This record gives sequence, structure tokens and C-alpha cells, in this order.
Amino acid sequence: MTASTPKPRIVLVPGDLSGVGPELLARILVDEGNRARADLTVTATPDELRSFADTAGVDLPDLEEIEFVGTAYDGPAIPVGEVSADAGRRALIDLGTALDLCAAEDADGVLFFPLNKGAMSQAGMTQEDELRWFAERLGYRGFTSELNFIDALVTARVTSHIPISEVAAGIRAGRVLETIELLDRVVRETRTPTPRLAVCALNPHAGEGGKFGREEIDDIAPAIALARSRGIDVAGPFPCDTLFSRAAGGDFDGVVTMYHDQGQIAMKLLGFDQGVTVHGGIPIPIATPAHGTAHGIVGTRTAELSPSSHAFDLAVRMSAHRAAERARTAAPESAAPAEAGVR
Repeated sequence: MTASTPKPRIVLVPGDLSGVGPELLARILVDEGNRARADLTVTATPDELRSFADTAGVDLPDLEEIEFVGTAYDGPAIPVGEVSADAGRRALIDLGTALDLCAAEDADGVLFFPLNKGAMSQAGMTQEDELRWFAERLGYRGFTSELNFIDALVTARVTSHIPISEVAAGIRAGRVLETIELLDRVVRETRTPTPRLAVCALNPHAGEGGKFGREEIDDIAPAIALARSRGIDVAGPFPCDTLFSRAAGGDFDGVVTMYHDQGQIAMKLLGFDQGVTVHGGIPIPIATPAHGTAHGIVGTRTAELSPSSHAFDLAVRMSAHRAAERARTAAPESAAPAEAGVR
């Protein structure tokens, strides 16, 4: 961090303890460079972290560098390699602790390791996904969207974890505009001050002038026009079967997609070992590796670390930006000198 960029404070949540998250957490923490970039707090105990490190086959650093807040979970041991309500309950409790620390300004951002939506549902989560759970937990009622990062590209989606049968009803001009604006803001904060964005069509061939649907005419194109009038460099709607090859070739920094798999299939083909999900819109920076709990390889020490490393990097950058903004707004404004002869 430079003198003008405060060292961020990040809460690390091991995620679902039945999967590879705990061992990935340990591998992130043993990297001295990672520890130097942020003040790190872990929602686990020192003994748990030693256990995570044993599973990962790594030697822990001096634990005095790390703050431990433990966990409020007091249930039975989490079964490894299987979906369970206890694993979901522990994950939700630890995520809640991380949000509370950020809301109290005791931390600037959160990095959590892989979760299992089925386990969290068994534990009582009624929201469609963790992003909506975060928003409700924080009392945030604004627009939210998952953003997905690989080295060359960022995507945001207008609809997310809903049935395909409900997607068309969710494509409205206001929501498309909010997604474009969110993607533009996040890419400016994390990648480039001059983002070039593109928007996917919903229908085949971008609707063929209304032949295959009117969403492009009635909602998507008007939202793009309004975003452009607000100074955002965005184009479309483009058929997604050709758009991603252009984006992969460097034509665009970010792409807005209409539904979950429209973007996720392309992103995982382009960079499965790089993927990071950022929970956009809410007032706290939250990042996670874009893969699951990988129950089948727990303890084999073969889990790919790259997505977690990329997630840590993004969490640091976003949290440093939040810390700098908070420091800037909290600084007392210097008094302007009075003009001669003016009282």
C-alpha cells in the first residue's frame, strides 16, 4: 500500500467446512506477501487454523500476525465431504460475523471461501443466494448483482439464480441500466478508468428486429442508450454467441449478460482456473473464488489455488478503495482563506 492508500482490513471466512475452503484459506495465509498487503481477521480459532493447515500440508506463519474472532457456532463437528445443515449453519454464522465487523467499521471487506447453497438452505437460508442474504442482513434495498472476473474480462448479470422460465420477465430497462452502471463502476475501481462495455441480447440473433422477441427493442436497447447518455462507453445488444469471442479478443473490458449461464459458461471456458465472484451493489466489498466446495477432493491437496489468489487480490484492491474513500470523507475540510476585504 502507498502512503495515500490505507492498508485494508479484511475478514477471511473459511466457508463451508465440509469442502476445500479451509485448506485454501490456510494456503492463502502462509503466503508472506498476502499477509503484508492487508490486516487479516479470521472467523475461526487458532486451533482450527492449525487443523486447516494440516489438511493442506502447509506450515503456518506466526499467528500473532493474524487476528482471530473465532466463531459463534456451537453445534456438532462438521462432517467432511458431504452437504449438511450444520455446515450451512456454521457458514452463515461466520458470514454474519464478517458483515458485522464491516458494518461496525472494524474491517473494510470480506473474502469468503466456497459455500454450498444446499447446505445453507438446509440451515434456514430462504433467499435465492448468499448475495440476497447479505443484502437482507445489511438492510440494503438497492440494486445487487454478482460480477464475475477472469484475467481478461468482467461480467455482470441482469438476472441470476432464478428459473429460466422467469428470465424474460426479469429483463426490464431499469434493471439493465442498473447492471450496466454497476459494471462500469466496478471495472473503474478494479481494472481501468476507461471501461469499454458490451451488452448481450436475450434472444437468438438479438431478436432479428422483433421476430424472435421484443426484449432487445423494448428494454435492452433503451437502457444502453440511456447509459451512453450518462457517459458510459457501452454498446449492444449483441448476440452472445459471437460477443464473447470479441470480448476474449480484447474488444471489451466488461460484458452485461441477461441470465446466469449466458455468461458463466463462457467465463468458465475462458478461465476456469481464474474465476472470482464479486458481490456487487452492497456497500461492503465481498469476493470469493468462483467454484464450489469440491467435496470429492477434500484433503487430497489438489485443489487449485489460483481462483482464491485472484479473489484475495480483488478483495485487497476493493477494500483499499473503500478504506481510502472512508478516510477521505472523514478528513476535516481545510478552511478556505477569506478573501481580502470580505467578512
